[in-house]
Amino acid sequence: MAKWLLLDGYNLAFRAFYGMPELTRTDGFPTGALHGWIKTIWRLQDQEKPDAMLVFFDLGGSQDRLALHPEYKAQRKEMPEPLEKQIPVIKELTRALGLVGVELDGVESDDLVAAQAWALANAGHEVLIVSADKDFAQCVDDRIKILTPPPTANPKLGWRVLDSAGVVEKFGVPPARIAEYLALIGDTSDNIRGVNGVGPKTAVKWFAEFQTLEGIIAHAAELKPERFREVVAQQADALRLNLKLTMLRTESPLPHVAPGGVEEVKLFALLESLEMKSSLIEAKERYSGQGELF
Repeated sequence: MAKWLLLDGYNLAFRAFYGMPELTRTDGFPTGALHGWIKTIWRLQDQEKPDAMLVFFDLGGSQDRLALHPEYKAQRKEMPEPLEKQIPVIKELTRALGLVGVELDGVESDDLVAAQAWALANAGHEVLIVSADKDFAQCVDDRIKILTPPPTANPKLGWRVLDSAGVVEKFGVPPARIAEYLALIGDTSDNIRGVNGVGPKTAVKWFAEFQTLEGIIAHAAELKPERFREVVAQQADALRLNLKLTMLRTESPLPHVAPGGVEEVKLFALLESLEMKSSLIEAKERYSGQGELF
């Protein structure tokens, strides 16, 4: 069976943007994220040697989650203008590299990635989800792992693979409990409020004792510290709503997506127009006469 890499496009685009200097074309068009993007793609291909690779992007808000919680992700800051200008070109580069650029209006890319990962794993393939997003920890199993980029504050740590044991070591709960764990403690990045005052340590203790979120709710009268007993009981329905927000979808509205081949002429012309000279030289070394990416 094949080894697939599924890339969280915006997560990696932001990292490429902040990880590179403010490079520009002679006319002032920003290119720093573009340099970082193509270097990241090549690094992953060389390091992991996947049989197939796809990139997923967000096109719009999650309509089902917004219907449940209108303030979902409402606190997120606007994308920096230089990065916003580069996103369409990042997508163009992605397509020229044969990596498709999967996106669907009204459906979060996280759901598209998760659904594709589970479908591939069920078909017997090995899957690496490439992202720093903690939500994907709920997808990890024997065939699905997460490849996390180096922290921007400590790049020497390098790329790290997170398996089931790694999820437990990092969060204190197994992959099957991650969505419930986030529902309980909250997720500020998605504007999901958990139980005020309940942090990771308390949550892990409760899951160890009562196994599931419903178990915690059912045993609210036994929780320690005692000050949370009435609060958890009162917020039972809110916690169940949180779980609907934190749980990734197992089914995709899209059919199975397959990568294509490198469009050499388009790729070379694009890199030349962006004045990415060193990347153009490397691209020609990698792809001239190759025709197919994998």
